[in-house]
Amino acid sequence: MIKIDHSLTAQKLKKAAHAVFEASAPKISALQKRWKDSDGTPVFTIEGRYTSRGWTEWTQGFQFGAAILQFDATGDEEMLRIGREGTLKLMAPHVTHVGVHDHGFNNVSTYGNLRRLLREGRLPADEWEGHFYDLALKSSGAVQAARWTQISPELGYVYSFNGPHSLFSDTIRTMRALAVAHLLGHRLMEENDKAVSLLGRIIQHADTTSRYNVYFGKGRDIYDLRGRVVHESVFNTNDGNYRCPSSQQGYSPFTTWTRGHAWVLCGYPEQLEFLETLPAADFVPYGGKEAVLARFLETAKAAADFYLEHTPTDGVPYWDTGAPGLDQMGDYLDRPADPFNDHEPVDSSAAAISAQGLLRLGRWLENHGEPEPGKKYLAAGLTTAKTLFAEPYLSSDPNHEGLLLHSVYHRPNGWDHIPPGRKVPCGEAAMWGDYHARELALYLLRLAGKGPYLTFFS
Repeated sequence: MIKIDHSLTAQKLKKAAHAVFEASAPKISALQKRWKDSDGTPVFTIEGRYTSRGWTEWTQGFQFGAAILQFDATGDEEMLRIGREGTLKLMAPHVTHVGVHDHGFNNVSTYGNLRRLLREGRLPADEWEGHFYDLALKSSGAVQAARWTQISPELGYVYSFNGPHSLFSDTIRTMRALAVAHLLGHRLMEENDKAVSLLGRIIQHADTTSRYNVYFGKGRDIYDLRGRVVHESVFNTNDGNYRCPSSQQGYSPFTTWTRGHAWVLCGYPEQLEFLETLPAADFVPYGGKEAVLARFLETAKAAADFYLEHTPTDGVPYWDTGAPGLDQMGDYLDRPADPFNDHEPVDSSAAAISAQGLLRLGRWLENHGEPEPGKKYLAAGLTTAKTLFAEPYLSSDPNHEGLLLHSVYHRPNGWDHIPPGRKVPCGEAAMWGDYHARELALYLLRLAGKGPYLTFFS
């Protein structure tokens, strides 16, 4: 269980957040100089050097989004150039990619961050540059929303790259693409000029994810533990019936892969922040605004409570809460995570994503009449951030291209590097982990008073 440090504040972590960007800049520059477009997309490091691993090209947005965040935090114009030029040169295919569920990762991290900076007055005012970002985000949201399986009049989901039968928990955070497109007044147009609400697709997708991928301790099956998250749900697309839980990257369908859990823990609070800004009339077809927000909040709280209870004291989880080697580690939840153990790897990327979710949920609750749980979640997020922004997680080694060490990509497939003399992966970084460490650090700097509150929708 996380040992929450209630004395922490964003101000107290300001120096540590700045240290993230001090360590980050030379890593972005080194990769930019070495990496060639023909190398594909950088995914994770092996012996400190980024390598590509084709599965889907879901990490390219993090590559250029990282440089944009670096500019956001430091004002380094060279980083802005890297982010802008990379977005213009290489990101367009991601906008119209009909084969993936990853639009929020790729396009909101690039076009979305640039749009936000433009709206914040951080970039030179340029009306047509704004139109360019808007069009990319409108298109991305509609393309992603078209990847749709309807399972009942009220429920449906953006399906994963596995096919129409598959709902991934990851995809709750790709709803950001639909959200920005909806905010820009866009909609999906189908056969016979049928207009489809992108807000409706967000709500239905989130409701379906909550109902089938998140557990609430109500006896769904014998593994129904409140706040547990399954990576994938499988449906019969002929009749819409739910068939079973599954997992592509976790240990089993009946354990919790912690990065999949992290996407839920981060995705629902940031959608709460977005939905709150919309008029009540928009929610009438979906049961009303109050009911929608209540469902999202219940899901976020359940995931947050599970994280607090099933993560070691320092806030960094092991890669799966049911990984088989954990039972050889004694009371592993009663001490800090050990990335150098001989049994199971930790996943710092899950911690970085989850920390942001805890912080956003805590702030939302404090602003909505629940100060005590709000303070708890905020302090837990800060506790986790403090751990990540120091050794052995933050890499200041100029010879290592990664920023956040001890991330895991795909443990079941054996893709992660195991150093000589070790028995499990450790010491390496991943594009999504590095990006979310930077995003977490920027979020804390904004909380500490440097600029407006950070949201994906500006």
